[in-house]
Amino acid sequence: MPPDSNNVHSTLAVRVYYEDTDAGGVVFYANYLKFFERGRTEWLRRLGVNQSELAVTEQRIFVVKQLDTRYIKPAKLDDLLTINSQITRVGRASIDFFQCAELDGQRLCEGNIQICCVDANTLRPAALPDELKTLLEKVQV
Repeated sequence: MPPDSNNVHSTLAVRVYYEDTDAGGVVFYANYLKFFERGRTEWLRRLGVNQSELAVTEQRIFVVKQLDTRYIKPAKLDDLLTINSQITRVGRASIDFFQCAELDGQRLCEGNIQICCVDANTLRPAALPDELKTLLEKVQV
């Protein structure tokens, strides 16, 4: 787990709805991955990175290559979660994130997620555009 650092991480508030829960009344495990995706996407948006534009102008899209997730405690209907995101490594064609979901400061779920940059046409790994790589390195832990 990377160290906390206020200037190099992003937070996103996510409310738990009925659609996020399972028959047991807790967040279905795969939905944490959706919450993490929203956290990464909104952080990039706040940094000025529009993924739709990146796909058109640079022919680059992001795909999840690998993830390791640990579920600690369940979230329930109406909980207001905080999704924390940190970049722990920026490679030539990949970005490693540490993300966690918290409720009132208590960690519920955490994960290390590797995102790969690929060519939008061939879906083969492709280098991050230089300007984007430089930007991401500035906010890396």
